[in-house]
Amino acid sequence: MTATEKYEAVIGLEVHTHLLTRSKIFCGCSTGFGAPPNHNVCPVCMGMPGVLPVFNRRVLDLAIRAGLAAHCEIAAHSIFARKNYFYPDLPKGYQISQYELPLCKGGYIELPAADGERPRRVNLVRIHLEEDAGKNLHGIDSSLVDFNRSGVPLLEIVSEPDIRSPEEAGAYLRELRLMLRYLEVSNANMEEGSFRCDANVSVRLRGATELGVKTEVKNMNSFKNVEKAIAHEIERQIAVLESGGRVVQETHLWDPEREETRPMRSKEFAHDYRYFPEPDLPPLKVSREQVDEIRAAIPELPAARRARYLRDFGLSQYETDVLTQERELSDYFEEVIKAPGLSNRKAAANWVMTEVLRVVRESVKPIAEVAPRAAEVGSLLAMVEKGAISLNAGKTAFAAMCKSGKSASATVAELGLAQVSDQDAIAAACDRVIAANPDKVAEYRAGRDKLFGFFVGAVMKAMGGKANPKIINETLKSKLAG
Repeated sequence: MTATEKYEAVIGLEVHTHLLTRSKIFCGCSTGFGAPPNHNVCPVCMGMPGVLPVFNRRVLDLAIRAGLAAHCEIAAHSIFARKNYFYPDLPKGYQISQYELPLCKGGYIELPAADGERPRRVNLVRIHLEEDAGKNLHGIDSSLVDFNRSGVPLLEIVSEPDIRSPEEAGAYLRELRLMLRYLEVSNANMEEGSFRCDANVSVRLRGATELGVKTEVKNMNSFKNVEKAIAHEIERQIAVLESGGRVVQETHLWDPEREETRPMRSKEFAHDYRYFPEPDLPPLKVSREQVDEIRAAIPELPAARRARYLRDFGLSQYETDVLTQERELSDYFEEVIKAPGLSNRKAAANWVMTEVLRVVRESVKPIAEVAPRAAEVGSLLAMVEKGAISLNAGKTAFAAMCKSGKSASATVAELGLAQVSDQDAIAAACDRVIAANPDKVAEYRAGRDKLFGFFVGAVMKAMGGKANPKIINETLKSKLAG
């Protein structure tokens, strides 16, 4: 047994995500991303003496929505606390957070199951509210602080140490992010810092029940870096233990260039923060009626939508995963398949995955800005399905619709793409092609079956590419058999 096989990883994740509000949690400053440094600030979020925080009610609604989706217990009574520590990006010298009485307790995130396996749950400790800190900007000879982010509302989502591998950590984060985006609770953009993750990692001998000493890993700005950082930290701790050393509880930073973690500071304990109830904010009171109202407005979540696509639409796991990767794309697909006369949902799924996603990726813009209206794409596919236009004509019409914004029927008429299904006209064209190629007819009848494609192409060319290929095939087979 190798050293790696002797040990088991125990991983818990702490995720901080910005809530989708226009103003900060305790003041009216904008939460907009990308403003000039220290532009979205005021005396409240800068922690000036004598100012008082005022709670943003929208924050509470979004937090309850996330808690319900994660199967949490919503507390009827919760309080804010002061978390005391000194750091340059914390203007008040404390952070308003929640500690002993959080808003959401327990719950779980269910990971997507591989084929033939049962879904696995990662249990949650809590989901609580807090304000974000500012951002330190380090240069060669100086460090500056941008307080635009200070006071932006955060959800902290704390998992139990239920995760056992870097890959499982990545799956948990992707599912959590997808859920938050479907709920429209957060845009969860890691590149903007609105979805951040700290990992608590420890190792223990397989079969042991006691937890090992953990280190906290920070500064991971992508799912891949989270997985790489956790994998490196597991290897580092195993190497320390195998050499007879002792793992120290501390915070490490992930260096993506060197692909290694390095110590930042010793890891604090809860009592080091000297939590006490926030005296300037009243307790949060949540009624059962408020919870029920928010619960009723929760949309279909990714796991339920994936299951429905597999069960009701006959889509593959791959098709389902692609179509549900963003709520906007999935909602678009749902509108496409509502079109009258469109019954082939698998063909519609493939069209959305190829034609629609292609224009979205090429433009790097939202689907609503670059693709035709979903209902019109559905109408176009219905025309293809019933043979009114060919598949190639459908692609031509789709490209034109992306530029013009016109309806499917108007575009097909304007471009003259309607497919000819007149059996007499097609039969006459077949007769002309057969009469013009007696040698090939003789070869075909002598056993050269591959020549059939030549005849189909010739008839299609004779009819300007608009003839119904199904009728061409049926007519030619009948006449050539003669």
